[in-house]
Amino acid sequence: MIPVDLFRRPMFTLSAATAMCSFAAQGLAFVSLPFYFEDVLGRSQVETGFFMTPWPVVVGIMAPIAGRLSDRYPVGILGGLGLALMGAGLALLAMLPASPDIADIIWRMGVCGLGFGFYQAPNLKALMSSAPPGRSGSASGIVATARLIGQTSGAALAALCFVLAGRNGPTFALTLGAGFATLGCIMSLLRLGAASGPGAQR
Repeated sequence: MIPVDLFRRPMFTLSAATAMCSFAAQGLAFVSLPFYFEDVLGRSQVETGFFMTPWPVVVGIMAPIAGRLSDRYPVGILGGLGLALMGAGLALLAMLPASPDIADIIWRMGVCGLGFGFYQAPNLKALMSSAPPGRSGSASGIVATARLIGQTSGAALAALCFVLAGRNGPTFALTLGAGFATLGCIMSLLRLGAASGPGAQR
């Protein structure tokens, strides 16, 4: 069921690992942020809905731009930069003061969306192009599998943070998400070496 042979390709393996880390960070963030805004920062449900909006909006804006840039620059650099921005945004959210201004929340959410949008399209391209043309179906299956493993792991870890830390659980979950984004950044930068190896593809 799992195309194990594709993982012999360093670019493919590192891209899949980067995807799992990034979606784990996203899962941690999306599960914890509503609780963070309402229980920790004391915002209403309506405000929470508005605060969640900048992330996907900025992702939608950045994705086509990053896709074009991936034709000119190594995916390792683009993905690393994107996940570094995402990790920084999550860390900044976790360090918000008790009563932040609306603008303080919105621009931090925008940084997270900027980073994730900058990473996503180049990483998908790297995953698909590093597999042989005849194995595109198997590569696509790994894309979906990596996404689901990352998202479900992130959601489960967020729940664990809530159990272990109580009211501070959302803050710990955001911090853990920043850690996963940083790990994904490292995985992405390792692709610079994989791209220069024998038989490797960008």
